[in-house]
Amino acid sequence: MNLLLNRDEYWMNYAFKEAEKAFQQKEIPVGAVIVKDDMLIAKGHNQREMLKDPTAHAEILAITSAADSQESWRLNNCTLYVTLEPCPMCAGAILNARIPRVVFGAYDDEAGMCGSVDNLCDQNLLNHNAIVKGGVMEEKCESILKSFFSNIRKFEK
Repeated sequence: MNLLLNRDEYWMNYAFKEAEKAFQQKEIPVGAVIVKDDMLIAKGHNQREMLKDPTAHAEILAITSAADSQESWRLNNCTLYVTLEPCPMCAGAILNARIPRVVFGAYDDEAGMCGSVDNLCDQNLLNHNAIVKGGVMEEKCESILKSFFSNIRKFEK
């Protein structure tokens, strides 16, 4: 169990590096990586502003990259690590990609669909579900988001 926690933190650090890239690009700092057989197969960070695309969330970009690298839309035996709890769109993409495990950092009390508002990933109503673990490196993942939004508010004044 402790070994898994250490692996989760290890891979969450990679997702956090992606969040830092988003922060540098003035995007909401969310990063995601996808791991299979303890190997990084894909990564992504929010790029909605840069791409002018409302679907360019870190998770969606990482899922697209992973599907490309695996030459399959089915991402069985993969784990998605993301610094912020997935929204409804991303939770749907996780289910459609058949990702069996999701690990996230900060909870999202406004739009989180992996435990905060609801848990779309762990309902037996759909043809797939995913095991969800939240709160990994929670303080660090929250901190970069708070810093980003604090800077935004300073510029809006």
